[in-house]
Amino acid sequence: MRLAWVVGSGGLLGSALCRTLSLAGTTLFVPKERFSWTISSKLFTQITESVQSFASQAESADCWEIYWAAGTGTMSSRTETLATETQAIECLLKRLKADSRLLKKPGFIAYASSAGAIYAASEDEVITEKTIPTPTTAYALEKLSQERLIHSFQAETENVTALIARISTLYGVGQSFKKAQGLLSHIARCLIRRHPVQIYVPYDTMRDYIFADDAAIAMVKVLRSPRELPNFLIKIIASERPATIAEIISIFKRLERRAPLIVTSANKLGRLYTRRVQFRSTVVPELTVPKKSLFIGVAQMMAAERTAFARAKSNKIF
Repeated sequence: MRLAWVVGSGGLLGSALCRTLSLAGTTLFVPKERFSWTISSKLFTQITESVQSFASQAESADCWEIYWAAGTGTMSSRTETLATETQAIECLLKRLKADSRLLKKPGFIAYASSAGAIYAASEDEVITEKTIPTPTTAYALEKLSQERLIHSFQAETENVTALIARISTLYGVGQSFKKAQGLLSHIARCLIRRHPVQIYVPYDTMRDYIFADDAAIAMVKVLRSPRELPNFLIKIIASERPATIAEIISIFKRLERRAPLIVTSANKLGRLYTRRVQFRSTVVPELTVPKKSLFIGVAQMMAAERTAFARAKSNKIF
């Protein structure tokens, strides 16, 4: 039996990981209560108690897995906001390292990082794992710091395999309203509500968009890959089929048979990213998974957003 814990299971990637793991027959560990990310003292207590419960369940498992897909930070977050996430990871790793029940069994850790943030200022035409990180924000620097924590933990624990998944721009069903990110979700919600769409970058800006479930499948597959591979891997997970803002607008126009009302304006965040981004993974490239086309992924997202909007509207009426 495999026991897996998805930290951040309520988020876009976390919920996709839970679906992927459940379909694979993996037993999911669920902490007793949701983590309080805004209250540090309570958060660290919750992590400590959750590790103890996780270790107790892991005693009857063949191996254990932890997927870190949590975080409230964005490219515009301040250093002090991001520090709590790093401290939470430090707390988790410290508790794992101190629990002999876990260390005597094979363990696997996957950390979801941000390719877009880490390579934000790169001038490489095609970005691979060999590309030198070029962070431009506190968010990216914190991600690199968190990656180093995972690497150090793996190096100090004999039975643990670790994956740093540098993921391109995620989109999918159920993206949070609370985070100031997610262009595709923003366009979908504005279209359904007939609101104007604010865009802060030029139409020829190119990004790599990957459906959350595709990213989750790739993470699980790489983490569980044959063990002749190194016990620590950094891998870019992307669709490797970038699209411009103009192409994205065209997809929404085809689906809705009307163009979104676009309002363009300058924004300081637009200067934090390179204009054109293309990713290609050269690390275990044979470990591939089928990836949805952007058209199909956006169509699924639009259908889900329309259902959610209708449900919310109905609840207000009744």
